[in-house]
Amino acid sequence: MSMSEKAYLDLCEKVLAEGTKKDDRTNTGTLSIFGHQMRFNLAEGFPLLTTKKVPFRLIVSELLWFIKGDTNIRYLLRHNNNIWNEWAFKKWVESEDYNGPDMTDFGHRSTKDPTFKKDYDKQMAIFKKNILEDDDFAEKFGDLGSVYGSQWRAWKTTQGETIDQLKEVIDSIKHNPYSRRHIVSAWNPEDIPTMALPPCHTMFQFYVADGKLSCQLYQRSGDIFLGVPFNIASYALLTYLIAKECGLEPGEFIHTFGDAHIYTNHLEQVQTQLEREPKALPTLSIKDGVSVFDVEIEDIDLKNYDPHPSIKAPVAV
Repeated sequence: MSMSEKAYLDLCEKVLAEGTKKDDRTNTGTLSIFGHQMRFNLAEGFPLLTTKKVPFRLIVSELLWFIKGDTNIRYLLRHNNNIWNEWAFKKWVESEDYNGPDMTDFGHRSTKDPTFKKDYDKQMAIFKKNILEDDDFAEKFGDLGSVYGSQWRAWKTTQGETIDQLKEVIDSIKHNPYSRRHIVSAWNPEDIPTMALPPCHTMFQFYVADGKLSCQLYQRSGDIFLGVPFNIASYALLTYLIAKECGLEPGEFIHTFGDAHIYTNHLEQVQTQLEREPKALPTLSIKDGVSVFDVEIEDIDLKNYDPHPSIKAPVAV
């Protein structure tokens, strides 16, 4: 078994065995632990889980969305990526502009009530169409506020200026590789009220040694079944991209958590995943000569990914 995947599966088992039952913001309920760390040696292969199929192209388009500094879901929808829809949709259905059927608590109701699910799917289809085709609608309801892309590329200062944290950290890695200040933060307390979802992955730090670039992420809150597999692959990909930009090899990805939790409506899915035998990890290649700031989805190639089938589970909004 790959030690990389074992680190994730061990976390699942630990939370099932030791987790504390807690209420949460979504009113779903969780099993939770506080403080945990996983390490992924990127020389072993690209850490995309094999015990269930994880949609890599969605991870790529989301990461490129962050890197571009974009905060509007229109870019994601143009790449058939729906993973941020619910937060923008919530803003629409709670606005005075919305005049459709009641969508209160749509996250829970759509999983339990087939009749409501039909109404929800219809309204979501209308919402997506409007985001893609109506510039004014997209500007009003597609933007998620000062989320990751904004903080990474245009952090607001008290002087009314912006800081491109990602560009600055890459310049620092290139010109002062052994600095202990290769840090990007997404947690800006002043901007939290304007964000659709406050950053779960709050800050990350790079480390250079022996010609390799490593990255450590601090994640304040981790949805272990749905979110964390994306986070692992996303930050591993970011490490690959920046290592290539800086003429380094990928080293380790270290994933450090605050509250790591399994939602109570994901328990059966986690048990199913734990019953599966991990397979060999895939490999990743990135087109030569492409800057991290200009990279497109087709420049990134995942090879030999042969996972078990996907496991569906509802998103807690």
